[in-house]
Amino acid sequence: MQIFSVKQQVSEQEWQLRCDLAACYRLVAHYGWSDLVFTHISARLPGPDHHFLINPYGLMFDEITASSLVKIDQDGNKVFDSPFPVNPAGFVIHSAVHQAREDAHCVLHTHTRAGVAVSAQACGVLPISQQSTFVLASLAYHGYQGVAFRPEEKPSLQADLGLSNFLVLRNHGLLTVGRTIADAFLAMYLFESTCQIQISAQAGGELNAIDPQIVAGTAQAMQVQTSGLGAAFVWPALLRKAERLDPGYKI
Repeated sequence: MQIFSVKQQVSEQEWQLRCDLAACYRLVAHYGWSDLVFTHISARLPGPDHHFLINPYGLMFDEITASSLVKIDQDGNKVFDSPFPVNPAGFVIHSAVHQAREDAHCVLHTHTRAGVAVSAQACGVLPISQQSTFVLASLAYHGYQGVAFRPEEKPSLQADLGLSNFLVLRNHGLLTVGRTIADAFLAMYLFESTCQIQISAQAGGELNAIDPQIVAGTAQAMQVQTSGLGAAFVWPALLRKAERLDPGYKI
């Protein structure tokens, strides 16, 4: 598969966003969160046109590069020449979130085993780990309405998400929202870890719940832990990891 660079055809800002998003796809694959060619990570491009970058449909996440990412509009239509197809139906969830949240510059959606398992539990996310406290501080739930390709589902999804940054899609999977690609990735790392820990803990003895007052103070703790930088604190290290895995993501 030959991919031609579009670096000279886009702005410097767009190219940087493409590189960050391609790295994000590679990292999602590395950590085992991908579902073959399904699910998406979308990133909004700066400017008034509300254009987005999304994965070329049919490529595995560990194949995606900066140049293969497809630029689309709010309806999932290509607005920049690309030999790769897109999946407009797969963009329904993402477009709903981007429409409702001006701060949602990146939306990351997964179908992991642990995430789907917790999404199927009536109890939802339990306050039983340090990781879960960060999730519970900004968590919402959206009921299952079938495969999410119908535009009619958008209003209820938007209402359920509200201002939260973590969303459990019941019987379906997980979704995170971020002001940056780094924010969305770190949120999903915490979300996925929370679900894996919960499933493991439930296989053991009686669970020990964390005091609700501790959960309420988690947002401040996160600021201290990352020196006030949020995901920007860890993103350079993650980019170095992506570089070690395969520097070809920047093509």
